[in-house]
Amino acid sequence: MTDWRASSRPDAARRRAELLDRARNYLARQSILAVDTPALSRFAGTDPNIDSLAVQPASGAARYLHTSPEFCMKRLLADGYPDIYSICRVYRDGEAGSRHQPEFTLLEWYRLGFDLEAIVADAVALIACCLEKPALPERVTTLDYATAFRTLAGIDVFQAKIEELARHAQADTALRESIGDDRDAWLDLIFDTTIAPQFEPCRLTVLQHFPASKAALARLCPDDDRVADRFEIFYGTMELANGYVELTDAEEQRQRFASELDRRRAGGHPVPLPDPLLLQALEHGLPECAGVAVGVERLQMTYDQVDEIAAVVTFVHEREHG
Repeated sequence: MTDWRASSRPDAARRRAELLDRARNYLARQSILAVDTPALSRFAGTDPNIDSLAVQPASGAARYLHTSPEFCMKRLLADGYPDIYSICRVYRDGEAGSRHQPEFTLLEWYRLGFDLEAIVADAVALIACCLEKPALPERVTTLDYATAFRTLAGIDVFQAKIEELARHAQADTALRESIGDDRDAWLDLIFDTTIAPQFEPCRLTVLQHFPASKAALARLCPDDDRVADRFEIFYGTMELANGYVELTDAEEQRQRFASELDRRRAGGHPVPLPDPLLLQALEHGLPECAGVAVGVERLQMTYDQVDEIAAVVTFVHEREHG
């Protein structure tokens, strides 16, 4: 039988409200406009690591709950909006665990004209404000992705073969068959098991300049097209933020959609229709900009110094749905 009671207490809800107030106040001081975007879309995401949740209306075609407000926010920017932010519920199928829920709150914002250094500094400042740690920006470790793998795992991310990555991961036969030749999946596994556990606790680590294969929606670095202007921010081992200097080229985005769909097909995941509205917005012209997404529940877990997401959400998915 499911438990009808809340998984967290009223004081946690109060701390969440106060944290969100601090976030909104920070964004307001930067003159960033709050916007709302639709949660339902005709188009599912193509990211090979994220599955969308489908909603079947009584009549008509299926709709999909958004995994992020990103595409709609970029359409707003292409249509002349200034710096914008959104705080909304997002949905990702199959995500559950001590740090994951299939439904959670995302704070996402975009700054026009920001380069990688500027958007990282902006994200660090917001996180420090939300955590009430004003000295936090003074204690940030910044690592290039390739440097982190070389110094913390002895791996050259540009040269290492699949077999070398599998050996480093100490993969058994079943794992090797499961991951196969998906190079990025091997890198993710090694990062989770070897790299991130070495990040210093109680301080921020910025991991930046991801390999081009992991660019997602980031532009490639103008000085080195082997890497992308993408970053993630960790507090200890807790990932708090993911951001990009945004890709603005419609044709490159179209090619990335195709590549992502190939990976989804190879992994046995649903293969959706890419969102043509984003491509139309990029063709019209997305201004140079950078964006960041921060998981609110993880931010509160860090603030409250708890290890389980159940301590900061009112109802846990597993208890609600068995």
